Amino acid sequence: MKFLIPVACVAALAAAWFSGWIVLPESDKREDEPTTTTATRDAVEAKLMLSGEVTPAFQVEVRPEVGGKVKKIHVVPGQHLAGGDLLVTIDDTDLLNEKASAETEIAGARIQVGKTRGNYDRASSLFKEKLISREVFANLEADFRISENMLEKAERKLQTVNDRLSKTRVLAPADGTILDVNVNEGQVVVGAASVNSGTILLLFADLTRLLINAHVNQLDAARLSVGQEMAIRFADEDAGNLKARIEFIAPVATVKNNIKGFEVQALIGENEGRLKPGMSVSMDVPVGRADQVVTVPISAVFKEKDGKVVYVRKGGEIERRKVAVGLTDMSRAEIKSGLDEGEEILLVEPPAAPLEKSHSG
Repeated sequence: MKFLIPVACVAALAAAWFSGWIVLPESDKREDEPTTTTATRDAVEAKLMLSGEVTPAFQVEVRPEVGGKVKKIHVVPGQHLAGGDLLVTIDDTDLLNEKASAETEIAGARIQVGKTRGNYDRASSLFKEKLISREVFANLEADFRISENMLEKAERKLQTVNDRLSKTRVLAPADGTILDVNVNEGQVVVGAASVNSGTILLLFADLTRLLINAHVNQLDAARLSVGQEMAIRFADEDAGNLKARIEFIAPVATVKNNIKGFEVQALIGENEGRLKPGMSVSMDVPVGRADQVVTVPISAVFKEKDGKVVYVRKGGEIERRKVAVGLTDMSRAEIKSGLDEGEEILLVEPPAAPLEKSHSG
């Protein structure tokens, strides 16, 4: 009984193999035949595939010009505004006190000017009649001029306070949308003494004009030009639904993610609300097209030390041909020389070194 089971298994396997139920690997039955294709005449459109991030063409961090406590926030994120609309109100209590003090100071200065003007006018008449000395007249004239200066100083102080009071009402710089509000009511904020100082109240942008910012490596950047159009691709849609046009190519290379390249900005055309700031997008940029040229699949062109080659089958022989490759797209390559339309070529490298022949085509 020990030997009956193995013999029965061998018999069953043999029967299954003869009946076709078990198929041995192709490599065990015969040598693989090389896969071939034919050079055809077709059109090739070369494209660069880029990626970038959507940003507003106009975006600003709104900062207060005066410091103080936030009295009222009049907007919320996502709200669309017209230029000049009220955004934030800063508490103006201290400034109103300064204004009252300046107005009191002006009133006192005007009284002083009236008094010294009277003394100066009388002294002027007496001096003409030589009833007072030049020294007395000069002193009275100086008092009058000083009082005038004090009045002017007080008026300028009031003007400064009024200017600061007007800046407690922070207004929208242009038509646009609130992206984010960075402060709360009751929070004390610092006025901006320069561009990079002061508390950021909110982020404001014009979403009607959007840009795509991309960092393009130095080799591909040389193939781009200002005014060039590109198609924006979505993950679930075909390319070409949205267009963008290159507006700016940086004149100096920068390094980003350890890659040296150039900043490229493209203006998005009709957006229809599909793209929003912060989104990442892919783009196809046409960089060349060739019609009715000899083409082969990219997989049929092999890069070797002495250049690019294809393997041509003629009868029972395989020739190694050096070819000049032109434009390429995602699947096909233009063959400028070295191959004729209709010739049969291999899609895989042959195991043995083929015969190399020159080609006049």
